[in-house]
Amino acid sequence: MVPELIARLERMAERRDVAFAGGTVRWHRFGAGPPLVLIHGGHGSWMHWARNIDALSARHTVWTVDLPGYGDSDRPVRPNLDSLVDGLVTTLDGCVGVGTEVAMAGFSFGGLVAAHAAARRSAEGRGGVARLVLLGSAGHGGVRRPHGEPMRWKDAAGAELAARMRHNLAVQMIHDEERIDDLALFIHTASCRRARFHSRPFSRGDSLSAQLDRRKGETLFLWGEHDVTGDPQALSHHLTEGHPRRHARIVANAGHWVQYEAADRVDRLLLDWLDGDADSPRLA
Repeated sequence: MVPELIARLERMAERRDVAFAGGTVRWHRFGAGPPLVLIHGGHGSWMHWARNIDALSARHTVWTVDLPGYGDSDRPVRPNLDSLVDGLVTTLDGCVGVGTEVAMAGFSFGGLVAAHAAARRSAEGRGGVARLVLLGSAGHGGVRRPHGEPMRWKDAAGAELAARMRHNLAVQMIHDEERIDDLALFIHTASCRRARFHSRPFSRGDSLSAQLDRRKGETLFLWGEHDVTGDPQALSHHLTEGHPRRHARIVANAGHWVQYEAADRVDRLLLDWLDGDADSPRLA
Protein backbone atom coordinates (compact mmCIF):
# COMPACT_ATOMS: atom_id res chain seq x y z
CA MET A 1 0.00 0.00 0.00
CA VAL A 2 1.27 3.47 -0.90
CA PRO A 3 1.88 5.58 2.25
CA GLU A 4 -0.41 8.57 2.65
CA LEU A 5 2.45 11.08 2.36
CA ILE A 6 3.47 9.70 -1.04
CA ALA A 7 -0.14 9.56 -2.22
CA ARG A 8 -0.71 13.16 -1.11
CA LEU A 9 2.45 14.40 -2.81
CA GLU A 10 1.41 12.64 -6.02
CA ARG A 11 -1.96 14.41 -5.85
CA MET A 12 -0.26 17.77 -5.26
CA ALA A 13 2.31 17.43 -8.01
CA GLU A 14 2.23 18.58 -11.58
CA ARG A 15 3.82 15.66 -13.42
CA ARG A 16 5.76 16.18 -16.64
CA ASP A 17 7.31 13.56 -18.92
CA VAL A 18 9.94 15.46 -20.88
CA ALA A 19 11.57 14.00 -23.99
CA PHE A 20 15.28 13.30 -24.34
CA ALA A 21 17.30 11.05 -26.64
CA GLY A 22 16.51 7.92 -24.62
CA GLY A 23 12.77 8.48 -24.24
CA THR A 24 11.27 10.60 -21.46
CA VAL A 25 12.27 11.75 -17.98
CA ARG A 26 9.64 12.08 -15.27
CA TRP A 27 9.56 15.35 -13.32
CA HIS A 28 7.30 16.44 -10.45
CA ARG A 29 6.66 20.12 -9.78
CA PHE A 30 5.52 21.50 -6.41
CA GLY A 31 4.90 24.98 -4.99
CA ALA A 32 5.89 28.40 -6.27
CA GLY A 33 8.90 30.67 -6.06
CA PRO A 34 12.52 30.53 -7.26
CA PRO A 35 13.26 27.17 -8.90
CA LEU A 36 14.93 24.49 -6.79
CA VAL A 37 15.92 21.16 -8.38
CA LEU A 38 16.20 18.08 -6.12
CA ILE A 39 18.19 15.09 -7.38
CA HIS A 40 17.94 11.67 -5.72
CA GLY A 41 20.65 9.13 -4.96
CA GLY A 42 21.58 5.79 -6.50
CA HIS A 43 18.92 3.09 -6.14
CA GLY A 44 16.60 6.05 -5.57
CA SER A 45 13.80 8.12 -7.02
CA TRP A 46 12.14 11.47 -6.43
CA MET A 47 10.79 9.96 -3.19
CA HIS A 48 14.21 10.35 -1.54
CA TRP A 49 12.96 13.92 -0.89
CA ALA A 50 9.45 13.01 0.31
CA ARG A 51 9.94 14.41 3.82
CA ASN A 52 11.37 17.71 2.52
CA ILE A 53 9.01 18.74 -0.27
CA ASP A 54 6.35 20.38 1.90
CA ALA A 55 8.79 22.72 3.63
CA LEU A 56 10.88 23.55 0.56
CA SER A 57 7.91 24.09 -1.77
CA ALA A 58 6.42 26.67 0.61
CA ARG A 59 9.11 29.11 -0.63
CA HIS A 60 10.35 27.59 -3.90
CA THR A 61 9.13 25.95 -7.06
CA VAL A 62 10.49 22.49 -6.33
CA TRP A 63 11.35 20.22 -9.25
CA THR A 64 12.02 16.59 -8.35
CA VAL A 65 13.27 14.14 -10.94
CA ASP A 66 13.52 10.43 -11.58
CA LEU A 67 16.95 10.39 -13.20
CA PRO A 68 17.30 8.50 -16.50
CA GLY A 69 17.27 4.80 -15.64
CA TYR A 70 15.33 5.27 -12.39
CA GLY A 71 11.69 5.28 -11.35
CA ASP A 72 9.36 6.34 -14.15
CA SER A 73 12.13 7.60 -16.46
CA ASP A 74 13.60 5.77 -19.42
CA ARG A 75 17.20 4.65 -19.47
CA PRO A 76 19.94 6.93 -20.78
CA VAL A 77 21.16 6.26 -24.31
CA ARG A 78 24.44 4.85 -22.98
CA PRO A 79 25.12 3.34 -19.53
CA ASN A 80 27.50 6.09 -18.46
CA LEU A 81 27.39 9.25 -16.38
CA ASP A 82 27.70 11.67 -19.30
CA SER A 83 24.63 10.20 -20.97
CA LEU A 84 22.64 10.35 -17.74
CA VAL A 85 23.65 13.99 -17.18
CA ASP A 86 22.73 14.80 -20.79
CA GLY A 87 19.22 13.51 -20.12
CA LEU A 88 18.94 15.47 -16.90
CA VAL A 89 20.16 18.80 -18.31
CA THR A 90 18.12 18.53 -21.51
CA THR A 91 14.86 17.75 -19.74
CA LEU A 92 15.48 20.33 -17.00
CA ASP A 93 15.70 22.95 -19.75
CA GLY A 94 12.37 21.63 -20.99
CA CYS A 95 10.86 22.29 -17.55
CA VAL A 96 12.34 25.66 -16.54
CA GLY A 97 13.51 27.02 -19.91
CA VAL A 98 16.98 27.37 -21.39
CA GLY A 99 18.84 30.19 -19.65
CA THR A 100 16.88 30.01 -16.41
CA GLU A 101 19.06 30.07 -13.32
CA VAL A 102 18.17 27.47 -10.68
CA ALA A 103 19.29 26.28 -7.28
CA MET A 104 20.11 22.59 -7.11
CA ALA A 105 20.46 19.99 -4.36
CA GLY A 106 21.77 16.48 -4.92
CA PHE A 107 21.90 13.54 -2.54
CA SER A 108 24.57 10.79 -2.65
CA PHE A 109 25.03 9.75 -6.30
CA GLY A 110 22.72 12.65 -7.06
CA GLY A 111 25.29 15.00 -5.53
CA LEU A 112 27.83 13.88 -8.10
CA VAL A 113 25.19 14.21 -10.84
CA ALA A 114 24.31 17.70 -9.59
CA ALA A 115 27.96 18.78 -9.67
CA HIS A 116 28.28 17.59 -13.28
CA ALA A 117 24.99 19.22 -14.26
CA ALA A 118 25.88 22.51 -12.57
CA ALA A 119 29.25 22.64 -14.31
CA ARG A 120 27.65 21.88 -17.65
CA ARG A 121 24.85 24.45 -17.27
CA SER A 122 27.43 27.12 -16.40
CA ALA A 123 29.78 26.21 -19.25
CA GLU A 124 27.04 25.98 -21.87
CA GLY A 125 25.22 29.21 -20.97
CA ARG A 126 22.06 27.43 -19.84
CA GLY A 127 21.47 29.80 -16.92
CA GLY A 128 23.75 28.13 -14.45
CA VAL A 129 23.15 26.97 -10.89
CA ALA A 130 23.11 29.87 -8.45
CA ARG A 131 23.51 27.73 -5.35
CA LEU A 132 24.50 24.10 -5.18
CA VAL A 133 23.89 21.85 -2.17
CA LEU A 134 25.50 18.40 -1.98
CA LEU A 135 24.19 16.06 0.72
CA GLY A 136 26.40 13.04 1.44
CA SER A 137 27.77 13.43 -2.05
CA ALA A 138 29.37 10.57 -3.94
CA GLY A 139 32.37 10.93 -6.23
CA HIS A 140 34.83 12.20 -3.60
CA GLY A 141 37.14 9.18 -3.85
CA GLY A 142 37.68 9.14 -0.10
CA VAL A 143 37.62 6.32 2.43
CA ARG A 144 34.24 4.80 3.26
CA ARG A 145 33.19 3.78 6.78
CA PRO A 146 31.13 0.61 6.34
CA HIS A 147 28.73 -0.26 9.14
CA GLY A 148 28.09 -3.80 7.92
CA GLU A 149 27.44 -5.67 4.71
CA PRO A 150 24.19 -5.11 2.79
CA MET A 151 22.01 -8.15 2.08
CA ARG A 152 20.88 -9.37 -1.33
CA TRP A 153 17.22 -8.57 -1.84
CA LYS A 154 16.28 -9.38 -5.43
CA ASP A 155 15.47 -13.01 -4.61
CA ALA A 156 13.35 -12.13 -1.56
CA ALA A 157 9.65 -11.37 -1.15
CA GLY A 158 7.14 -10.54 1.55
CA ALA A 159 8.40 -10.40 5.13
CA GLU A 160 11.88 -11.58 4.10
CA LEU A 161 12.21 -8.74 1.60
CA ALA A 162 11.12 -6.22 4.24
CA ALA A 163 13.65 -7.64 6.71
CA ARG A 164 16.51 -7.40 4.22
CA MET A 165 15.54 -3.88 3.19
CA ARG A 166 15.38 -2.83 6.84
CA HIS A 167 18.86 -4.30 7.37
CA ASN A 168 20.21 -2.45 4.34
CA LEU A 169 18.71 0.83 5.50
CA ALA A 170 20.41 0.33 8.88
CA VAL A 171 23.86 -0.40 7.48
CA GLN A 172 23.83 2.10 4.62
CA MET A 173 21.28 4.87 5.00
CA ILE A 174 19.85 5.61 8.47
CA HIS A 175 21.89 5.79 11.69
CA ASP A 176 19.11 5.46 14.28
CA GLU A 177 17.26 2.23 13.56
CA GLU A 178 14.17 3.54 15.35
CA ARG A 179 13.79 6.02 12.48
CA ILE A 180 13.44 3.21 9.93
CA ASP A 181 9.69 3.42 9.59
CA ASP A 182 7.16 2.08 7.08
CA LEU A 183 7.65 5.14 4.87
CA ALA A 184 11.41 4.62 4.66
CA LEU A 185 10.92 0.94 3.86
CA PHE A 186 8.39 1.75 1.13
CA ILE A 187 10.57 4.40 -0.50
CA HIS A 188 13.73 2.28 -0.38
CA THR A 189 12.04 -0.88 -1.66
CA ALA A 190 10.04 0.77 -4.43
CA SER A 191 13.04 2.79 -5.61
CA CYS A 192 15.50 -0.11 -5.55
CA ARG A 193 13.13 -2.27 -7.58
CA ARG A 194 12.99 0.30 -10.39
CA ALA A 195 16.67 1.29 -10.51
CA ARG A 196 18.12 0.27 -13.89
CA PHE A 197 21.28 2.37 -13.94
CA HIS A 198 24.46 1.04 -12.30
CA SER A 199 25.75 4.03 -10.35
CA ARG A 200 28.42 2.41 -8.18
CA PRO A 201 31.40 2.76 -10.57
CA PHE A 202 30.78 6.50 -10.77
CA SER A 203 29.89 6.96 -7.09
CA ARG A 204 33.11 5.24 -5.99
CA GLY A 205 35.22 7.35 -8.37
CA ASP A 206 36.81 10.74 -7.71
CA SER A 207 35.35 13.07 -10.35
CA LEU A 208 33.54 15.37 -7.90
CA SER A 209 36.37 17.84 -7.28
CA ALA A 210 37.06 18.36 -10.97
CA GLN A 211 33.43 19.23 -11.62
CA LEU A 212 33.30 21.62 -8.68
CA ASP A 213 36.41 23.36 -10.01
CA ARG A 214 34.55 24.04 -13.28
CA ARG A 215 31.95 26.09 -11.41
CA LYS A 216 32.81 29.00 -9.14
CA GLY A 217 29.44 29.61 -7.47
CA GLU A 218 28.31 29.11 -3.89
CA THR A 219 28.34 25.48 -2.76
CA LEU A 220 27.22 23.89 0.50
CA PHE A 221 28.17 20.37 1.61
CA LEU A 222 25.92 18.64 4.14
CA TRP A 223 26.87 15.38 5.82
CA GLY A 224 25.19 13.27 8.44
CA GLU A 225 27.59 12.79 11.35
CA HIS A 226 27.48 9.01 10.93
CA ASP A 227 27.53 8.87 7.11
CA VAL A 228 29.06 5.53 6.11
CA THR A 229 30.02 6.69 2.62
CA GLY A 230 32.86 8.88 3.86
CA ASP A 231 34.39 10.75 6.80
CA PRO A 232 32.44 14.02 7.05
CA GLN A 233 35.15 15.86 8.99
CA ALA A 234 37.93 14.94 6.58
CA LEU A 235 35.80 15.53 3.50
CA SER A 236 34.54 18.89 4.73
CA HIS A 237 38.12 20.07 5.15
CA HIS A 238 39.32 18.56 1.87
CA LEU A 239 36.51 19.97 -0.26
CA THR A 240 36.38 23.48 1.22
CA GLU A 241 40.03 24.32 2.00
CA GLY A 242 41.17 27.19 -0.20
CA HIS A 243 37.68 27.71 -1.59
CA PRO A 244 35.96 30.63 0.19
CA ARG A 245 32.68 30.07 -1.67
CA ARG A 246 32.37 26.49 -0.42
CA HIS A 247 30.87 25.74 2.99
CA ALA A 248 30.27 22.54 4.93
CA ARG A 249 28.05 21.53 7.82
CA ILE A 250 27.72 18.22 9.64
CA VAL A 251 24.29 17.24 10.97
CA ALA A 252 24.57 15.51 14.34
CA ASN A 253 23.03 12.11 15.05
CA ALA A 254 22.19 11.35 11.43
CA GLY A 255 23.40 8.92 8.81
CA HIS A 256 23.77 9.00 5.05
CA TRP A 257 20.11 9.69 4.13
CA VAL A 258 20.38 12.86 6.14
CA GLN A 259 17.44 14.73 4.62
CA TYR A 260 15.13 11.91 5.66
CA GLU A 261 16.52 11.08 9.09
CA ALA A 262 16.93 14.74 10.14
CA ALA A 263 14.30 16.27 7.85
CA ASP A 264 13.35 19.29 9.98
CA ARG A 265 16.95 20.31 10.63
CA VAL A 266 17.97 19.82 7.01
CA ASP A 267 14.96 21.79 5.77
CA ARG A 268 15.94 24.75 7.95
CA LEU A 269 19.55 24.56 6.79
CA LEU A 270 18.53 24.40 3.15
CA LEU A 271 16.08 27.27 3.37
CA ASP A 272 18.56 29.44 5.27
CA TRP A 273 21.24 28.65 2.72
CA LEU A 274 19.04 29.20 -0.31
CA ASP A 275 17.54 32.45 0.96
CA GLY A 276 20.45 33.80 2.99
CA ASP A 277 23.27 36.18 2.22
CA ALA A 278 25.85 34.56 -0.05
CA ASP A 279 28.82 35.73 2.02
CA SER A 280 27.33 34.94 5.43
CA PRO A 281 25.04 31.93 5.11
CA ARG A 282 22.79 31.45 8.13
CA LEU A 283 23.69 27.90 9.07
CA ALA A 284 23.22 27.70 12.82
